[in-house]
Amino acid sequence: MARIAGVNIPTHKKVIVGLTYIYGIGRYKAKCIVTQADIPETRRVADLTDAEILKIRELIDSNYKVEGDLRREISMNIKRITDLGSYRGLRHRRGLPVRGQRTHTNARTRKGKAIPIAGKKIATR
Repeated sequence: MARIAGVNIPTHKKVIVGLTYIYGIGRYKAKCIVTQADIPETRRVADLTDAEILKIRELIDSNYKVEGDLRREISMNIKRITDLGSYRGLRHRRGLPVRGQRTHTNARTRKGKAIPIAGKKIATR
């Protein structure tokens, strides 16, 4: 099992898919890394040599911000916006959608499970 940027990459997957297990690397960045390292896209992680793994590791360390550093930067950006008291910061603080989505309906991912209000049943005849 290859360990890159503190993440165990699954051995049975292709290299491009395996690299996406690292926080901050998606399909596009993974494809760029593989082409820069001169590794065929069809190669599986188990078939990589130690030299190729080392090359991938060095490329990621030198060119990309991933895992802990990226998480820290994102959380610091959110904290900065929240401390400023901007509209986006208030939305973050209240746990509501930040980018203009509607909240009358939907938004359950951000708001959490719906809480029933007692005595709210509509009387029908």
